[in-house]
Amino acid sequence: MNSEILRRKRVLVPAIGTVAALAIGTTAWSASANNVTGDERDRIAAAAVKVAGGGTAEDVEQSDDADEAYEVEVRRANGTEVEVSLDKNLKEVRTEVDDDLDSDDGGDARDGDDDGDRTLSAKEKSSATKAALKAVGGGTATDVEASDDPGTSYEVEVRTAQGVEWDVDLDRNFAVVSKAKDN
Repeated sequence: MNSEILRRKRVLVPAIGTVAALAIGTTAWSASANNVTGDERDRIAAAAVKVAGGGTAEDVEQSDDADEAYEVEVRRANGTEVEVSLDKNLKEVRTEVDDDLDSDDGGDARDGDDDGDRTLSAKEKSSATKAALKAVGGGTATDVEASDDPGTSYEVEVRTAQGVEWDVDLDRNFAVVSKAKDN
């Protein structure tokens, strides 16, 4: 009976090792398969850096999202990270800024926490509108309100002259946290 158990172990242990090696190799291959390299990477990185307002493209990948072709992580000179999503024509789909300046620190209303019920002053609405319109290249703000999302103080909906609708999130200093085409 002991020889039968040993025989099973001799077959089972190498089989488990082979499966594990294949799983690790497949994971590494699929992760690297999404990375973009060479001249194509340089072209995509340049477009993303332009959208981000300068910096260095740290990571350039193909996207699996339906409305995006590429995802690029850009690090600005001031240390902020910007996630830029581009379509196949290298046009901006979405931009998210992660500057950790507006992190959730326990309820400071200036950080956007619990601001959703707050009424905006005329000056806040005007500043938020100007920042959002600048972020999407013009249009008309159709809604401006306080946000209750951590790190976001203002939410602005914009319709461009071409009829494209955007959702623009701003921090307390009216800097763009994220913007996305509204589908």
